[in-house]
Amino acid sequence: MTVSPFDSHSVHPSGDRRVVARVFALTDVGQSREHNEDTFLVADLESGSALSFDAGYHEITADAHGLLFLVADGMGGAASGELASKMAGDLVLEGLRASWSKTGSTKPTAFAEALRDATMMANTRIHQHARENPEHRGMGTTATIAGLLGDRLYMVQVGDSRAYMVRDGLARQLTKDQSLMQRLVEAGELTPEEAEVSDRRNIILQALGPEDQVIVDLTHQQLRKGDTLILCSDGLSGLVRADEIAALTAHESDVRVVCRSLIDQANARGGPDNITVIAVRFEGSALDASIATDSIGYNAFPLSGTLNDQTREMQVTPRTPRPAIKSDPTPRQGVRMPTRSEQREADQAQRDIDATKAIPLSAPLPAPVIEQRKRTVQPLFILLGAVALAAVAWTAMQLTKG
Repeated sequence: MTVSPFDSHSVHPSGDRRVVARVFALTDVGQSREHNEDTFLVADLESGSALSFDAGYHEITADAHGLLFLVADGMGGAASGELASKMAGDLVLEGLRASWSKTGSTKPTAFAEALRDATMMANTRIHQHARENPEHRGMGTTATIAGLLGDRLYMVQVGDSRAYMVRDGLARQLTKDQSLMQRLVEAGELTPEEAEVSDRRNIILQALGPEDQVIVDLTHQQLRKGDTLILCSDGLSGLVRADEIAALTAHESDVRVVCRSLIDQANARGGPDNITVIAVRFEGSALDASIATDSIGYNAFPLSGTLNDQTREMQVTPRTPRPAIKSDPTPRQGVRMPTRSEQREADQAQRDIDATKAIPLSAPLPAPVIEQRKRTVQPLFILLGAVALAAVAWTAMQLTKG
């Protein structure tokens, strides 16, 4: 087991202080789809039981083994996508029941390992099912998984569903998309604004199911009193910006209204995809008020077998995923795996990213870094040139007048 400084933290900061979670979840087929390939799951990990929202929201006082929140967005055709996302939720919970809920441990690193292992097991089972059932070949699903333990969230990410935290009127993304667009933005090939409107922004680089192995991204976030966690599929995040999520969430205490308002907003903009939202408002005596020095956002949790494993090589030899696409063939709608040429583009972008890391000050810059910096400063040179030409013209006019 990995030794972590987090293991020195008690699950409940003092005595019987607890975190109280007020939670609601909702999924909607959207305006264009005939089938809903999204799923959500919320579970009490002390009992290992999933919660139903047919009768309204739940207010849960978290026990020692915590809570689970999951959103999954399936792909591979209606029947396959629906099955893949449902299997993801069921299998992750099954794995956590066996490796976490039934154990006496409440150590943070053991919890993170259980989340990692349950997700990887779900991938293996979905992949095996697709191999054994040709009608489901190519099935897969994203998975954004948040586990609450004590006063901290631990998040596992595969694909491009998202987790946001709304605090003090601002929404910050806690997860990082495993997508071609995210890779190209990080490599300096695209701006975030260009990525948002790209026809290829539905291309993801990992999913549960298409390959026999995945490398999950694992992060963590300290909770504060009044925080609201939003987990969603890209049917929401692709249409509703983070600042709009904050505006619809920050001053609304009813998590049912939050979920419905966000889904209504996405549907009002066309609703081309399925839309799923989990909203969780955190309160309770275990949580302190937020402070200005809080770190909120993408915070890596280094653990073996994850993207942030500090013991493995920075660059893993990539394998080309088997192409898979949702039932809706429109490129702008739905999630799909990359083609071989798109995978090569993503691999090159990753090499560009790696080339910028740990370069000694005295070392010559690699060619990708030079090209990236040229692209960055080119607009500034154009602006300076325009200013210089204007200054020359103005000077000439003054001399003519004189």
